[in-house]
Amino acid sequence: MPLQKLALEELDAHLQKLPGWQVENDTLNKAFGFPSFAKAIEFVNLIARSAEAVNHHPDIDVRFNKVVVSLTTHDSGGLTTLDTDLAASADDAADALQG
Repeated sequence: MPLQKLALEELDAHLQKLPGWQVENDTLNKAFGFPSFAKAIEFVNLIARSAEAVNHHPDIDVRFNKVVVSLTTHDSGGLTTLDTDLAASADDAADALQG
């Protein structure tokens, strides 16, 4: 059974805790920058482990030291707590790598 799509008010409350994340066309997006390609890939690997653990897989675009993460829950037709939770996890991973 798909998760319930977040109401606009719920999404706004989550976004208050997710600096830098933006919503466009029912997708939650953020660009991350790293000092090297190797650190960018390390970040992608951390996100991949988190995504696999909850069986929710983001779109990830890697351009040298920049990584764009895009999240949506297709089964629910928009954004759910899976997306906001994985966004928070991505922020935590980036913070850990950037020390």
